[in-house]
Amino acid sequence: MDMGLEGQRVVVIGGAQGIGWSTAEVFAEEGAEVVIWDRHRPTPSATPSTSKPWEFHAVDVTKLESLEAALAATRQSGPTPRHVVLTAAIGSGRFGFPFDRLSPEDWHAILQVNIMGMVHVAHLFAEPMRREREGSMTFLGSVAGQMGSQTDPPYSASKAANINFMQCLAKDLAPHQVRVNIVNPGMVQTSLNRSVWAASQEGLPADQQESYESWAMAKIQRVVPLGRWQTTREVASMIVYLASKHGASITGQCLNVDGGFVMRG
Repeated sequence: MDMGLEGQRVVVIGGAQGIGWSTAEVFAEEGAEVVIWDRHRPTPSATPSTSKPWEFHAVDVTKLESLEAALAATRQSGPTPRHVVLTAAIGSGRFGFPFDRLSPEDWHAILQVNIMGMVHVAHLFAEPMRREREGSMTFLGSVAGQMGSQTDPPYSASKAANINFMQCLAKDLAPHQVRVNIVNPGMVQTSLNRSVWAASQEGLPADQQESYESWAMAKIQRVVPLGRWQTTREVASMIVYLASKHGASITGQCLNVDGGFVMRG
């Protein structure tokens, strides 16, 4: 399927690993010009699926000035990106059930990265996209934001905020032909998912601890109707579809790639 992305510039924020890296790969396969912004460079073992190296700029999404500097550097090598994807996010790294196993202090970093990071990206790109009357913003959410996930309440709350703010952005920018959506993964093998498992095992007696594989498969069988992992590639393909010409009438939507974890009419 021709996505109509040939030659279009896209920045993937948080694109050095996981879902972000897969998203960069799928965009590149569709002929888009990929720019990665992340705190760290991709690992040396990671190589682009295309022969052309991808442009990289270091950023801290909690600091607007860092993003502004990355955009200025990106503009030196070409036009302002037409599409922006934000996949950067963090969890608490602790098991949050009941909620007061965490302290209020455990919330601050998550809210700064997951909520203010999104706010900063929106402020950075809204005006140039309005001016050009084209473009898309796609944010990586989570099924945790669609329910009261007790695993990590600050992460869950931040993802709910992402969904709400996405809807505000979509309404604001629709008159300017700029589309805004969010993609919610389910169970995906990422470092964030593994950190949830690690936190859940802390303090358990040795005879009650589970391996990551055992813990994850039990959870998948319990909450994912399709009964299997979702892959980073599957999530990335949805993100790229939303940016493509085939997603031209899709805005203000939550699209789940979750194996049926959350079903809503």
